[in-house]
Amino acid sequence: MKMPGKIDPVLFAPCGMNCQVCYKHLSPKKACTGCLIKDNKKPGHCRHCAIKDCVQKAALTYCYECPQFPCKQVKNLDRSYRTRYRCGLIHNGCTVKEKGLSAFMKEQAVTFRCPVCGGVISLHDSRCSECNTIFKK
Repeated sequence: MKMPGKIDPVLFAPCGMNCQVCYKHLSPKKACTGCLIKDNKKPGHCRHCAIKDCVQKAALTYCYECPQFPCKQVKNLDRSYRTRYRCGLIHNGCTVKEKGLSAFMKEQAVTFRCPVCGGVISLHDSRCSECNTIFKK
């Protein structure tokens, strides 16, 4: 999958994850369509996500819109993502709140575009979806 010139805003998950760069979205076999779109292709932990359920129950779209942001659930997921993938989900949410979703997704398109072929570099395994080049984190 080539990195699009503009990442669809629907690919920004409630928790602050950019689904465009998720390994499941990039999967050629069972590509996930992103957290905000209902489908059965998502992994179980994404279909039954407590964070997504919480946001929906509060009639919000994103965690950063909540007065309790960042809550314990978001802090725990953020800690895991910062440790494993060097990606701060709280930081992402704060950036979207400050700069807007469009500006954030433009930055993400540049950050995760493969310099070799223009593919998408997966946040989870640092592998390009097109040329399979692995980039160091």
